[in-house]
Amino acid sequence: MEERPTAQFSIFRDCIAQKLLHLITPDDNGTGDDQTPGDTDSGSPLDDFASYLATEAWETLPSVLKEATNETHDTLPDVDSLSLESVPASFTDSLVSYGVVHDTDDAVDFLRKAIGDYVAQTCAPRPAWSSTRTEECAICARAVPLTYHHLIPRSTHTKVLKQGWHPKTMLNSVAWLCRPCHSVVHHVASNEDLARYFHTVELLLQREDIQKWQKYAAKQRFGVRRG
Repeated sequence: MEERPTAQFSIFRDCIAQKLLHLITPDDNGTGDDQTPGDTDSGSPLDDFASYLATEAWETLPSVLKEATNETHDTLPDVDSLSLESVPASFTDSLVSYGVVHDTDDAVDFLRKAIGDYVAQTCAPRPAWSSTRTEECAICARAVPLTYHHLIPRSTHTKVLKQGWHPKTMLNSVAWLCRPCHSVVHHVASNEDLARYFHTVELLLQREDIQKWQKYAAKQRFGVRRG
């Protein structure tokens, strides 16, 4: 079975994509390399290219960087002095051949900047749950009274840390849900499965049963009595 990408890898891939998007977007004069992988309305080539580059570079990074969190920030190596000699030629050659950068040195500089962005994002302090409050339910998108759902249920925190499923900084992540959606989430999966496999709204929305509920709930008017 293919391993699920870690949260850290996903952030790193996004940082690569952001760097690519900046470099391949034509400037004010309309110039740009016609062969760059982002010249499409769909955006999928950019996603594929970023995923490829991130995968190629990821395995060469020190483990401490690949497991970086806000709590480990002070133990991370200085990005500017990080040795990138082991970066595979497939990474640098791809950037050069697509015209994203001019040469290998530029490709290594591209990676170093992406790593810097990754460290800044993955080590950023998580906001207090109260500051993440929204006006609409994260599942049905209705503007109704909301409750906060612990994406990693509190009853699982000890096991989550013991098994190494998530870093401590993720334990207080919440999603703002209306009461009906909140109840459904706890009916479709056990607390342990919620903690391990469905610890983000995006992962919850990948479930077919949640998708069906979402379509139903979005059409319901709040506070209307039936019968």
